[in-house]
Amino acid sequence: MTNAAGPPAAASSQPPRHPLFGHLAFYASLFLSRLADQVLLFLVPLVVFQTTHSAAWSGVAFFVETLPRFLCFPVCGALCDRFSPLLLLRTSQRLRGAVCLAGMAGFAAFGGLAWLVALSALCGIFTTQGTMAREVMLPQIFREQRFEKVAAQSQIADQLGTVLGPLVAALLLNHWHWAWVVAACALVFVAADACLAVWRRISTVVLAAPQHLLGSHWLQPYRTGLQHVRRLPGLKQLIVITSGVNLVLGTTLATSAAMLTGWHHRSSDDYALLQTVGAVVTVVILVVLARVRMPLFVIGVLACGGVFLGGLISAMSPGPWGYALGFMLVVGFDKMVNVFIRTHRARMIPAADLGKTTGIIAMLNNLSQPLAGLLVGAYATGADSRGVILVLTLGMGLMVVAAAWSWRRMLASAPGL
Repeated sequence: MTNAAGPPAAASSQPPRHPLFGHLAFYASLFLSRLADQVLLFLVPLVVFQTTHSAAWSGVAFFVETLPRFLCFPVCGALCDRFSPLLLLRTSQRLRGAVCLAGMAGFAAFGGLAWLVALSALCGIFTTQGTMAREVMLPQIFREQRFEKVAAQSQIADQLGTVLGPLVAALLLNHWHWAWVVAACALVFVAADACLAVWRRISTVVLAAPQHLLGSHWLQPYRTGLQHVRRLPGLKQLIVITSGVNLVLGTTLATSAAMLTGWHHRSSDDYALLQTVGAVVTVVILVVLARVRMPLFVIGVLACGGVFLGGLISAMSPGPWGYALGFMLVVGFDKMVNVFIRTHRARMIPAADLGKTTGIIAMLNNLSQPLAGLLVGAYATGADSRGVILVLTLGMGLMVVAAAWSWRRMLASAPGL
């Protein structure tokens, strides 16, 4: 009797047969999803600028493309606490593939750039849902690892997609119309979903059951998230810091195509190379973060300082090499800011409310990106956006200094926090 009961118990306690392969499948899904998303992000400002020859219109297109994905963060976060994040993640990848095909069909039938901007904006909403679902899943999948390392590793997979996205887009644009590049993105989204299916099949990770609060008002998740934002010490300061950094990042992303190909008279291949080198720099920074222990305070100071310096250099440089250096500093150290923010956030927010609270925070953090695109649309002159970049970079510096001073005062008045 004892021997007969022994094997099943032992088998149930064994680790999965291929845990490393399972983790690789999970990260491959993240990589492919980011690759396709990055191709779409690359296409919009470049195609719009090549068609209109105006940095202002590129800024407006960036605003339209990015605003929906950031506005929907609270809804996507709340959904992750009420429904299976794995189901939401897989659904988001399938819907992105479907949207790409629908956008291509619409362009074939009616023509116009509006289809490209619209499909990118709609894909951005589903990208947000996928991002929020992964954010909720990561601490559960990698419970045995410190979160700084997990955050850095996930950012590396994300950035590898960012590295190859511009290169793939530029290569395909040399031979195909942008509508066929969009169709290729649909296939990549399907491949990302297939990798996630492989991970789920071989992984034994048990995800926490979503909460279904019977009788609760549909606004309750947002009330809970806002209460955490108001009451948890340090969250408001983190939001201000991240909003300032994203102001510079949004300005950089909205103007990079116009600045490099228009103001500095470089080719679209050079623009793709710039995007790729910036992503490589980011991967190097994240690899260092994953392997070297640094105090969070040091990570925050280095990250914000790097973005601020990069904004100043890109705004004040008279030539393309200086602009490229500033661009690389902004996009590279932005991901270090993400590690700093995500680590603090995971420590502060109760696990049961992580999705709903993170969704509200992410929306507040990122609204400054489409705002930057709108300001570029209002104040850029031709291909020249240097003045806008400089003013918004200085604004970021003031926001970060003010938030850091407020945080220091808070810690001084309550040293036990």
